[in-house]
Amino acid sequence: MLTFWLSYLALGGFAGILAGLLGVGGGLVIVPMLTFLFTAQQLPAAYILHLALGTSLATIMFTSVSSMRAHHGRKAVDWGVVRRITPGILAGTLLGSWLAARLTTGFLKGFFVAFLYYVASQMLLGIKPKARRQLPGAVGTSGVGGLIGGVSSLVGIGGGTMTVPFLLWCNVPMHSAIGTSAAVGFPIALAGAVGYGVNGLSAAALPSHSIGFVYLPALAGVACASFATAPLGAKLAHSLPVPRLKKFFALLLIVMATKMLWSLL
Repeated sequence: MLTFWLSYLALGGFAGILAGLLGVGGGLVIVPMLTFLFTAQQLPAAYILHLALGTSLATIMFTSVSSMRAHHGRKAVDWGVVRRITPGILAGTLLGSWLAARLTTGFLKGFFVAFLYYVASQMLLGIKPKARRQLPGAVGTSGVGGLIGGVSSLVGIGGGTMTVPFLLWCNVPMHSAIGTSAAVGFPIALAGAVGYGVNGLSAAALPSHSIGFVYLPALAGVACASFATAPLGAKLAHSLPVPRLKKFFALLLIVMATKMLWSLL
């Protein structure tokens, strides 16, 4: 068990540095790595990915607070947008976690693999949406939030890979889009952690030390380490070639996605 504890800490440290350095959500790394670790740990095969998704969202619940505070201190969070989008975020994330609890690991893994390939291709090609319109009203913004929350809950991330492009498309400045996305990540993570925890309570043969689909030992190790290393990643961002590193990260995502895809065959 000590080996797995050390693995959770190492994973959290790596995810925290990546989040601070590249501005990407740790869930893109945490979910596939937890899937591999849970498989090695011989947790129930039928719920491997459910546990990885729920635990990933629970870790983001803690680490997003640090990011949100940092962006708020730089006045980069548009709280008006956060208020308008949050009702949809909460509803979509809760609905997505309810749906995920009723889907097979195979389906969830296939969906996650497709999402990883999508994000990796966006990074490799440097695709950024052009500003074409203004933000919709409260109903429209909340509706988009529902879609972002639903997809985020099915892939165990804080939603930045979708929230930032949407805000940029709506003429929100880049620094404000990133800061606002960081704030939006907290309600996604909170609703996702609650949703996976509650919807997993009735699942049979879950490992001890879990609350539904949230595995507490992994949550503790990953959250503590990523919270500690995220500031280091942010500091390194000022001295390292971030655009080039993003391309290397995209290749890493492709490798992990291909490994997960291979396990489905």
